[in-house]
Amino acid sequence: MAEKQGSSITRKSFFCLFLTTTMLFVLSWLFVLRSTGHSGFFDRKLLPTEKLRTVINNGNSESSSQSNVESSNGSSRAILANNEEGEGEEPPKREEGFQDKDGAMNCNGNVKEPLKIFMYDLDPDFHFGLLDWKPEGGSVWPDIRTSIPSYPGGLNLQHSIEYWLTLDLLASEISDNPNNRVAIRVQNSSEADLIFIPFFSSLSYNRFSKVNPHQKRSKNKVLQAKLVKFVTAQKEWKMSGGRDHVIMAHHPNSMLNARMQLWPAIFILADFGRYPLNIANVNKDVIAPYKHVIKSYVNDTSDFDSRKTLLFFQGAIYRKDGGFARQELYYLLRDEKDVHFSFGSVKKDGVNKASQGMHSSKFCLNIAGDTPSSNRLFDAIASHCVPVIISDEIELPYEDVLNYSEFCLFVRTSDALKEKFLINLIRSIKKEEWTRMWEKLKEVEPLFEFQYPSKEGDAVQMIWQSLAHKVPAIKMKVNKSRRYFHSVPRRERGLRTIPAPHNFW
Repeated sequence: MAEKQGSSITRKSFFCLFLTTTMLFVLSWLFVLRSTGHSGFFDRKLLPTEKLRTVINNGNSESSSQSNVESSNGSSRAILANNEEGEGEEPPKREEGFQDKDGAMNCNGNVKEPLKIFMYDLDPDFHFGLLDWKPEGGSVWPDIRTSIPSYPGGLNLQHSIEYWLTLDLLASEISDNPNNRVAIRVQNSSEADLIFIPFFSSLSYNRFSKVNPHQKRSKNKVLQAKLVKFVTAQKEWKMSGGRDHVIMAHHPNSMLNARMQLWPAIFILADFGRYPLNIANVNKDVIAPYKHVIKSYVNDTSDFDSRKTLLFFQGAIYRKDGGFARQELYYLLRDEKDVHFSFGSVKKDGVNKASQGMHSSKFCLNIAGDTPSSNRLFDAIASHCVPVIISDEIELPYEDVLNYSEFCLFVRTSDALKEKFLINLIRSIKKEEWTRMWEKLKEVEPLFEFQYPSKEGDAVQMIWQSLAHKVPAIKMKVNKSRRYFHSVPRRERGLRTIPAPHNFW
């Protein structure tokens, strides 16, 4: 009996000792948290993601926080895709358009240094010379303060990003306040974030891809060969292996010969339809919008009821490659009430007819053609006609910050080709839902406008933003490639080769 009583006392003593020790441990831990500023431990994460996000942003990495983009006239706002907000202490709030005295404001309202771009002074034959501009006074660039060479119209315009980006860099040198710009040109390549190659490759393809009777090779192929020889001989290319170089190849057939030699660079493309993954991919390259060809719908006072056509498509119906869906949909939809599905081109006032049709339609079809993308999507956005995207392999501009599902309808090709599936889906979208998407279209429209001079939140500045997002990863890869540079004998350094494409990214 005495043994049992002693055992019970011993257990109680150990329990009391354990309880006392635990309480002291908890109290000491709370004291440590309070002394380090984490007094709200139980209702707050130990490492607030907002603070972590601030550190990442200061390190020039891509931010995934919610962003608002002001339109070029300051009156409309494009609400960008929301990511999950981090818990923890809220940073001091500031008004939209706030600008730090030492920093520049980017399109998303974040204070940040402008992207520094070094641009090669290529011979005019590669850029404005293709527009029949003649250099004066030994300069390879036009004096844009007095005269700006014009770009050819028609379908040439849809792939004209090379023109607008180059003009924007030239303008950054004469800007009164360069800190207000998203990207600025620098004269010293060692200061640059990226190296820009000002070759108007889409224009070169459109104008000079045919072989004339007295030529062995087209001018387009000759220019590409000269470009490869020049660029790969530059010290900037050798230092980075071309990883930090930017090449514009927006037309699907542009740079067909040179892309295999210049593949380490960042390509600015319309889509990846004619590129193998080891040459171009979403991790390495940037997707840019087409410049819309039809007229913008200025002062749009239409509504669901006034747009009499339910669904609109006008363009080439019989296409190769992935465009088989167009002809199949034509047979499915041609007899449907309130549907306009017909052949069309830029000839015979085709642009004006397409503008009128899109401006008076509720939904506009964007179907894959020879490649996953087409200018029709951006024509629809400019018309505030809700795009119906039927293109399974499409990649879209700025999709890391822009939620297209708020103003576009996506339909898988396999579903769209089922009888009555597409038309029933579209008819099921009622006035309230359509109006919400239509309002969003008007908000995001400025993000797809190319213009000179560029304005805050337009297509030019958004492309620069997309390129800026690539910089941290590029710098990491370049720095890693230099780890053993000093362990290689000086005479052998020039013999080092770039890894094979499939291992590069």
